Amino acid sequence: MKKLLGAFAVVLAITAGATGCGSRGGAAAPSSAAASDAAGALVGISMPTQTSERWIADGKNVSESVTKLGYKADLQFANDDIPTQVSQIENMLTKGAKALIIAAIDGTTLTDVLAKAKEQNVKVIAYDRLINGSPNVDYYTTFDNYTVGVQQATSLLTGLGLVDASGKKVDGKGPFNVELFAGSPDDNNANFFWSGAMDTLKPYLDAGALKVPSGQTKFEQAAILRWQAPVAQKRMEDILTAAYSSGKKLDGVLSPYDGLSIGIISALTSTGGYAKGSLPIVTGQDAEKGSVKSIIAGEQYSTIFKDTRQLGAQAVKMVDAVLKGQEPETNDTKTYNNKVKVVPAYLLKSVIITKDNYKKELIDSGYYTDADVK
Repeated sequence: MKKLLGAFAVVLAITAGATGCGSRGGAAAPSSAAASDAAGALVGISMPTQTSERWIADGKNVSESVTKLGYKADLQFANDDIPTQVSQIENMLTKGAKALIIAAIDGTTLTDVLAKAKEQNVKVIAYDRLINGSPNVDYYTTFDNYTVGVQQATSLLTGLGLVDASGKKVDGKGPFNVELFAGSPDDNNANFFWSGAMDTLKPYLDAGALKVPSGQTKFEQAAILRWQAPVAQKRMEDILTAAYSSGKKLDGVLSPYDGLSIGIISALTSTGGYAKGSLPIVTGQDAEKGSVKSIIAGEQYSTIFKDTRQLGAQAVKMVDAVLKGQEPETNDTKTYNNKVKVVPAYLLKSVIITKDNYKKELIDSGYYTDADVK
């Protein structure tokens, strides 16, 4: 009996040790069988569109990184069509994909296809955009999207002279006329960007240092479906006609994405009659080449740089871990509730880019070359 009890104690100790590993990246070493099963596995990579240079680069980066680890990659772009994305993911499952990396077009439309993934024991990594309404999202990697919104608003305030370079409030400035744009209402990130930005701007709006002549201060009024530049341009044109035709000056525009910023600037130089050298302060996000060129030229004021090399690397690390039977590293297990569960996430940091620091952050880091942005 003593021998049996001793053996039982050893088993308990081993079991306790195993279950103590793997939390927040402290995964236990995979079994040789798990590593063997992972070798050469197919990884499905579903990107939302090829209309943005950002998503093209992300897809290429993730696909190449997956391949370098010895896995097979199935990269598909859905071109902003939800049924196409669903069909592409279904095909990945039919081909035998063992893991999926998905940047959703609409984070609420993948519930059924992810149920199929669960039936096949396929792990799902949400890439940059949270997938909502499904219990079958295993992990999420993105940037701190609330902070991105704070950074966008901060750069607007800095450009207007309401805060200095260190972020300290400057007295005696304003009032300034600004207009507000938000991202696509079907993209969960858009709400975080908006919340971060509006929480930052609210004290200045309340104090009268900022005014919104259009009166459009709600997310639903400011949102641009599918992040489409022509839609943003049309909205900006309409606002200029309705609220600025009497000669009122527009001082700044909160734009959550470079693609929208390009459309907004087009409206300002056409309908608004602003010269390219004397545009309002216009923000952005993603550090797309066209907008970096615009920043260098003194047109767009700022963008938010999210180093997608890091994002892609984190997604691939997560996939590598789950395929080998490990638990991926996460650093946020509270924030991202997809209406069914809190999805464990890994958040990356972003940087405000202006004409003053683009070279250090984008060129010297190797993200772009000088030729890319000239």
